[in-house]
Order: sequence, then structure tokens, then C-alpha cells
Amino acid sequence: MASIIILIFVIGYLSITLEHPLKLDKTVPALIMASLIWAVLAIGFTSGWFDIINSEEQAFNFLSGGESAMEGFEGTLLHHLGKTAEILIFLIGAMTIVEIIDLHRGFEVLKSAVHTKSKRKLLWIIGILAFFLSAIIDNLTATIVLITLLRKLIHKREDRLWYAALVVIAANAGGAWSPIGDVTTTMLWIAKKITAAGLIEFVVLPSIVCFAIPFLIASYMPAFRGTIDVDAREDKAEEKLLSSKTMLFLGLGMIISVPIFKTLTHLPPYMGMMLALGVVWLVSEYIHPEEDFSKERRHLYSAHKALSRIEISSILFFLGILMAVAGLESLVYGVVNGEEVGTLRYVAELLQNAIPNQDVVILLLGVLSAIIDNVPLVAASMGMYDMPIDSVLWHFIAYSAGTGGSMLIIGSAAGVAAMGMERIDFIWYLKKITWLAFLGFIAGAGVFLLFERVLFHHT
Repeated sequence: MASIIILIFVIGYLSITLEHPLKLDKTVPALIMASLIWAVLAIGFTSGWFDIINSEEQAFNFLSGGESAMEGFEGTLLHHLGKTAEILIFLIGAMTIVEIIDLHRGFEVLKSAVHTKSKRKLLWIIGILAFFLSAIIDNLTATIVLITLLRKLIHKREDRLWYAALVVIAANAGGAWSPIGDVTTTMLWIAKKITAAGLIEFVVLPSIVCFAIPFLIASYMPAFRGTIDVDAREDKAEEKLLSSKTMLFLGLGMIISVPIFKTLTHLPPYMGMMLALGVVWLVSEYIHPEEDFSKERRHLYSAHKALSRIEISSILFFLGILMAVAGLESLVYGVVNGEEVGTLRYVAELLQNAIPNQDVVILLLGVLSAIIDNVPLVAASMGMYDMPIDSVLWHFIAYSAGTGGSMLIIGSAAGVAAMGMERIDFIWYLKKITWLAFLGFIAGAGVFLLFERVLFHHT
């Protein structure tokens, strides 16, 4: 019976990775997979076919436990839903703030700051912007913003493809060292596996190496030689508004305040994000974006419009995938050292026995995150390992899962966004960009291990 749950997970997983050939939104298999896994778990548990384990390592058997075991099952489901909801509320808040900034054309302030005509200079400007912007507003949002910026600056699509592909590498590297830069680092942070200060301290240097090496090699490639062909037609429709600067700096400032809020209050990050969204929403209600601002035009810049623009399908995908992984985590699969353990912990023990070096396992996880979505991989690793907060293991998982996805265009949210916006071909990316991303990933991992294992001997 346990194999049915694993089979549902494998089929659901394959459907997610094959979303393009199947022409099926990956949210659909994620939601169906989560519901079916928990349905089979509930039926199997009440029939006495298998036991359930909660996050405190307590196992429940319905036949011997009866009513209290049923309460344990319901408590486990509620616990996992609560943990998932923390991440979703956080993401909804962050996405809405970014959309409010965009409605007020705040990102035009960044666009107007780029003046160079040199392809090589532009590559570094865009790369550095992507690296730092993704750490502040997350890698997915930074990629969308910068590809929008590239469309304004480069009118030749062949040239733009190269820049867009390298933005993916820079955005993923930038997101890996910030607790709000990537969904996976946010998950680790909310689950109290890492602290904001610890993540920045240990992962920022490997991330810089991961970003700089591909850019250094690329800047000597033919695609980035010479100057950009300038289009004489100026885009007048996208001029800055009176509120552009205010909303850009307020929005980014409020997102940055979330880790500070968590440090001061010790409340979960989603509470800080709710406060941040509330403040940005409040200001957006009273600010005047135009000279002759009338009530009839208010709806164009309202938070209601921003909310209608956020990708709810992405939110539902995370809900499905995280609850599916939680189902696997809750299923008792075997016994290790005399105690019952969940499926993911059992897999971790098997891997540990097959590959004694944990760092090699995490490197493999990084390579896998290019093929498989890094959200379920990190969710699985959180259930696999029982290590203290800010352990080297969690920092290495944050780095590997965050940057490994750059090796394939479908390996990260940033890559998928770039693929959708610029219609980047999977094979083109594989031939031209994958080797650059791989070199960056391995070099960054080498720097991480050199500092953590060789020079400072952290655990």
C-alpha cells in the first residue's frame, strides 16, 4: 500500500517535469498528487495498513491508538498545512508589493539608470543588478523585471537571448544567499533551519563566485563584443510617474525590513511580510501618481489591480507540491536504529549508507535541482535531515538548490519565467549556457567547502 503513495508521487513528479511536452500546467498534477497522497494515507491509516509519523518523531497506529491516533493524524495534517500556509502567505505578500511597484512604474527608475552602449559593460550592469535585486525581491521577480528592462534596451532578439540566459544565472546566484531571494531559502528560513545572518555570512561568497565566473567567461565570447544597435523610436508610454521613485524605494525598503522585523519580534516572517504589504498598500491608496489625478483613474494604480496580476497558479503549485512532500514525510516507511521513520528520512539513511560523504549527496541534490523542481527537493531534504539551525548542511543545501537550477532553463522559477517571456529554446540553452552555469556552480561549491570544511572546520 505504501508503494501506491510513492507511485502517485513519481507519476505526479514526472507530469510536473514534462509540463511542456504534455502542454499541461504543472499546478494540475501538483494539486491532484497532494490530494491523492493524503486520501490514500487517510484510508490506509484508518484501515491499519500503515502508521503515521509527526514532525516530533511520534508514530501513530490507528488499531492500537484509536481516537488519540486519529487526533495525531489530524494534528499532523494541520501542522503541515500550517507550515505550507506560512510560505504561501509570505509569497503572496512579496508578489503583491512587487506588482504595486510595477503599477506605479517604479522599475522605470532602474531602467533610466542604464546608459551604456557597450555589450560587455551592459552584461556586467545587468548581471550585478540581477544579483543584488534577486536578493531583495527574489530571483523570479528580478528576472521578470530585468527581461522587461532588456526589451527596452536591446531590440535584436538574438542578442537579447544571451543576456536573458545569463540573467537567470545571476538571479539564481543572488537569490541563494538571501532568506527572501529564493523560495527554497525562504522555506529553510521559515522552517528555522537557517538564520538570515548565518545564510548571508556563509553563502554570499560562494554565490559571488557562482555568478562572476560565468560572466567573466561570457564577457570574452563573440555574443558580447561590440555595441548595441539603438532603435531611434523612444518608448514614451512607459515614462515615470510622480509616484515611481517613492513606491520603488518604499516597496523594496519594506521587503528588506521583513528579516529585521523577524529578528526583533521573533515572529514568523509572514507576519513581517503582512505588515510590509499593509504599509505599501496604505501609501498606494493616498499617493498621487499623476499631476491631474482623478478618482476615476485610481483603480489603475490600486492594490486590488496588483492582486489580480499575481500568479495564483504558482501559489497553488507550491501548495500542492509542499503538501505532497509532507504526505511522504508523514508515512512511516521503515525502521532505523530501532525507531520508526518517515519515507524521506529512510531515503536519507539509505543515501548516507551508499554515499558516506554528505557533501557529495548535497552536490547531487544541486545537479538534480536542474532536472527536478528545487522546491520539492528542498522540502524533501528538510524531512530527511535532523541537523541544528545554521548547520553547514543547511547552508550547502541553500547554495546547491538555489544555484544548481541554472544548469537547465526549466531548472528554476527564474529560468521558466525567462523561457516564457523570451521563448528561449531548451536545446539552445543546453548547448550555449549549461556549461557556463555548471562551471559557476562547481566553483562556488568548491569555495563553500574550502571555507567550511578545510579552513574553519564547521559542522
